[in-house]
Amino acid sequence: MEHRPLLSHQDRSYGIANPGYVPAAAGAPAMFAPPASASQGPSAPPASMFDNMPGYEGTVAGGGGGYLPPPMPAYPAPQPTPGPEQPHWNIPSISEDTAREAFILFASSKCCYSSAPAKDGVITGMDAFNTYRYRLETFTESRSTEWSHEPYNGQPVDAYAQSPPGPWDIPAQAPSYFMDSKQTIKVPYTSSMKGCHVCVGMGRKPCKDCAGAGNKVCWVCNGSGYRHGEDRCHHCNGRGRENCSHCQGQGSKQCDTCRGKQQLLVYINLTVKWTNHSEDYVVEQSSGLQLDSLSKVSGKELFRDSQYMVYPVMGFPDPQVVNASQRLVNEHQGRYSQSSRILQQRQTIELIPVTKVTYTWKGKSHLYFVYGNEFKVDADNYPATCCCTVM
Repeated sequence: MEHRPLLSHQDRSYGIANPGYVPAAAGAPAMFAPPASASQGPSAPPASMFDNMPGYEGTVAGGGGGYLPPPMPAYPAPQPTPGPEQPHWNIPSISEDTAREAFILFASSKCCYSSAPAKDGVITGMDAFNTYRYRLETFTESRSTEWSHEPYNGQPVDAYAQSPPGPWDIPAQAPSYFMDSKQTIKVPYTSSMKGCHVCVGMGRKPCKDCAGAGNKVCWVCNGSGYRHGEDRCHHCNGRGRENCSHCQGQGSKQCDTCRGKQQLLVYINLTVKWTNHSEDYVVEQSSGLQLDSLSKVSGKELFRDSQYMVYPVMGFPDPQVVNASQRLVNEHQGRYSQSSRILQQRQTIELIPVTKVTYTWKGKSHLYFVYGNEFKVDADNYPATCCCTVM
């Protein structure tokens, strides 16, 4: 078979010049190019990239600098005052009809439960239990800083134009009380222009897929330049290599960090977080109902007190609630005032109705619980269930 020189493809580009690549001679197999060394820039910015900003000496890149303690208030903080006394601690009880309706609804919601015990069972006793839930919420604002960067596109550079404001002097729009939120603010007078540390100011990085060569071994002929015997590979025209599809034969790709701009705008970001810290205490009750069940229901609110800092509950008939309030108020005010600013506190007391219902069905005694404003039912030992088999 006659071999002709491939003059018709002389204008075809196969990437940047690679000194390790030798074109295949006529009648000889193509040679492989050794991979070019993929010089990668540093993964983390060097410390010299960040200026020394007064008031922000502990700021690091990528966070990790910790939360900044709030400054001492310029004026005395308002002192908490005792909440209003609640003279009437009424304990509502449910009727027999309500207990039965809740039991029937519970049985109908279970596919394997017969409704006969709920409809035909005879209620023989109903015992109400006083179960209180005390909740303390502390709404705080915390602030942290970190060095950040973005591609430079002509943004203003204001570092050292004047001293930057302190982390707690920068205004932020707070959300409604007791709602979690976060806001990120660029600190004024900290922005400077630096060369990109990833691509070393080149704007491009060697292509990882072809190791910067711009071409790769032909996947059809595995780099030999021939298919069968002396038939040249038509995919690579006998070169044994083909253009890299990831970098379009250029051997490099645009730097993802600076997006080809070669320069970065480096500045300090301030992150302001508003967090509602909520903690509950539920008084132990001897009904036999698990306390975990009560977290899923609401109760009747008996007491509410909201102010900058609350005063522990006083005069409540259950001493366990009083002790819990004293403990949690002290813990919250000591714990959250160290690393954040307390904006508001709120404490509530709910009465969660729990009724233990005893009933008889087919001559045997059984019981169930009705609890919460939603009249949820707990009946672990329901007497009429069937075994369902899922095929």
